[in-house]
Amino acid sequence: MIIRPLLDLLLFVAGIKLGDMAGRKRLLTKKRLRRNWLKLTGGFGPWSIGVLEGPDPFSLVDPGPSLNPVFTGADVTDVDALFVADPFVIKRDKEFFMFFEIMKRKEERGCIGAAVSQDGKDWTYLGVVLEEDFHLSFPCVFKRKDKIYMVPESSDDWSVRLYEAEGFPKGWRHVGNLLAGYQFKDPTIFRHQGLWWLFVSAGKNEITNLYFSERLFGKWTAHAQNPIVRLDRKRARSAGKILEYNGKIFRLAQDNSKRYGREVLAWEITSLSPTSYRERLAVPRSLVTASGRGWNRAGMHTLNPLKVGETWLGLVDGRRF
Repeated sequence: MIIRPLLDLLLFVAGIKLGDMAGRKRLLTKKRLRRNWLKLTGGFGPWSIGVLEGPDPFSLVDPGPSLNPVFTGADVTDVDALFVADPFVIKRDKEFFMFFEIMKRKEERGCIGAAVSQDGKDWTYLGVVLEEDFHLSFPCVFKRKDKIYMVPESSDDWSVRLYEAEGFPKGWRHVGNLLAGYQFKDPTIFRHQGLWWLFVSAGKNEITNLYFSERLFGKWTAHAQNPIVRLDRKRARSAGKILEYNGKIFRLAQDNSKRYGREVLAWEITSLSPTSYRERLAVPRSLVTASGRGWNRAGMHTLNPLKVGETWLGLVDGRRF
């Protein structure tokens, strides 16, 4: 039935809630308005996943509507998905595995889904592979020797949780917390020069803290310069894995200075040690940004490049409204 949602929307404009016709005014909540809009349009939320192509990770372009988006909430078959976002990819043998956030429509809580591809463009959905009783997103997946791990965002649990693959890609076991006691956002982990490094965002997308450890399961120490990004929404929140390219390392970050999730910038890490951290803008333009139309009309906030043969692909998400 679309009558009730349609009346709700009409009365929202007037400031009157259905069933309250005596004159008392009350605005509908954002969540209810969003649900009603989806009922009317049959839509699957603002975010979907696309693939970009280019000669290098800094020159990726959209091949066009014939390809994108490559994955939407409509492709999720085992739960009622509001949208999909935050794509991360890892190659195993000759296949590409993508892990991403699935926002469950009714619960409005994220879980982690997976898909597989032979070429990085055509994806087959595998199902929900990780779910907790709190929100999960941003599934930063990585290899260490012969094992595969994942560090998703679990800020609602006030922790940075580490999962190990058992029965990859569908089986994941929680093996411990790297950090706890704060709402750490979009944790991004990588190994460099014999140490593990962990970036986490904090506050209202304006702070970045850095931690390091000699061992993945060891003690994590706060960097001497924390916060390494202070009061800067242009670069504080991570947008994907740390990128290593041409002997340099780059941190991809969301530019939230104008509004959340509009574009992604690349920052080259020029100094990284337990006592020193410096970075500089690597490219004087956004790597991906709102296109003004279509599936990514209003914004893009995750980018994970991968090399396929002689071509670079970029797994991205886009917001259409």
